[in-house]
Amino acid sequence: MATTGTARTRGAPPAAPAPGPPAGPPARLRFGYASGSLVTATFTTLPGLLLLPYLTDTLGVGAALAGLVVFVPKAWDVLLNPLVGRASDRTRTRWGARRPYVLWGGLAMAAAFALTFAGPLPGTAGAWFTAAGYLLTATAFAFFQVPYVAMPAELATRDEDRMRLVGGRVAVIGVAALVTGAAGPALIDAGGGGLAGHRWAGVFGAVVIALGAVWVFAGTSGSVPPARVRAADSEPGLRRQFAAARADPSFAALLWCAVVQSAATGVLLAGAPYFADHVLRDSASGVGPLVVAFVAPNLLTVPLWSRLRGRRGHALASALFAAGCLLLLAAPVLPDPAVLAVMALAGTGHAGQLLFLYAMLAQCTARTERRRAGVLSGLFTTGEGLGVAAGPFAYGLVLQLSGYVSSGTGRAAEQTATAELGLLAGFAALPALATAAAVALLRGYDRPPAPTDP
Repeated sequence: MATTGTARTRGAPPAAPAPGPPAGPPARLRFGYASGSLVTATFTTLPGLLLLPYLTDTLGVGAALAGLVVFVPKAWDVLLNPLVGRASDRTRTRWGARRPYVLWGGLAMAAAFALTFAGPLPGTAGAWFTAAGYLLTATAFAFFQVPYVAMPAELATRDEDRMRLVGGRVAVIGVAALVTGAAGPALIDAGGGGLAGHRWAGVFGAVVIALGAVWVFAGTSGSVPPARVRAADSEPGLRRQFAAARADPSFAALLWCAVVQSAATGVLLAGAPYFADHVLRDSASGVGPLVVAFVAPNLLTVPLWSRLRGRRGHALASALFAAGCLLLLAAPVLPDPAVLAVMALAGTGHAGQLLFLYAMLAQCTARTERRRAGVLSGLFTTGEGLGVAAGPFAYGLVLQLSGYVSSGTGRAAEQTATAELGLLAGFAALPALATAAAVALLRGYDRPPAPTDP
């Protein structure tokens, strides 16, 4: 019996090796996808940081009107983004459904961005020119961003792999925001300030945007299959897709959270130059170091945040962000290193907020029953864009109500004590209040979707 058993063992085919853990996305794909954040971060950081003070302190526009100029293009995106997502869902090319939009939308956006800060005219005429350029930039951004946000659901099949893709995206957002946020103000100063200096900042932003668009197109080649879904097979109508999105409590909660949280970030970006000029004054902690302190934690803390998941991780990140914002109320009596440390605390929370929101979005789009990831991404991008624009608009209203005096010289005018108190309170308290509301809105994320008609 022993001999027979041995013979059978020897004659049996060798056992297959035990399967190891599934391989994650290759490095080329991770870097290729993440490079699109050069576009996203430049569009969010440079206009968020420079556009409102450019209008009030270089073109001499009133703060409320300046806030409206920043807000209107994003309101237009409310209509445009879902339509772009629907179009990308129905697109069939050998490059995939999303990648052609990413390339051509990004290149068109680069040209429009340079026009936004071209400044051929001063005063109100220049403000209208800037508004037109920013409207074109926002339009092109929709054609880039909506398909770009939809890509992780198609590039990876596991939540862990989508988290890696999103983590890389958040890290590059940090790098790009760090570089553009520090380089933009420096280029303005090096160019002599005023209209001429802002032209250099516009050209710089355009170059970064074009680089990101080309890189993400090339870096994801061969990873996204061509669309195999015929137009008739996709979700039957945009209205029904909106209804399906509303019927999914998780996505609806995520969307409203993104709107309010992005508004908090928009206030912080728009208020940073005013905070540096009128609260820190001649301190070494100018707007450049403030941006660096806020953005640098993206590079250091994303791996730590990646160990957490979902709504609880977002709540913890939001608590850090709100605490940092509220501590800025003490900035007039704090030394420079303490102010930068407080900004770093807020930035640490912001890095986690971005990571968890994007990861939860990828989960929502991946579990949809039909091919409508583009529409959901379009709605989410609309929410983000509205929030980022609503933040400067709300801050502009605070400045107006506080009696802020605009200037057409390229230099901020002297302000009353009431105006300085208003700009500090708006800069610190508005983001904290918005963040608390965002956490409350996200409570519906884990609820199951309502049944929908096939």
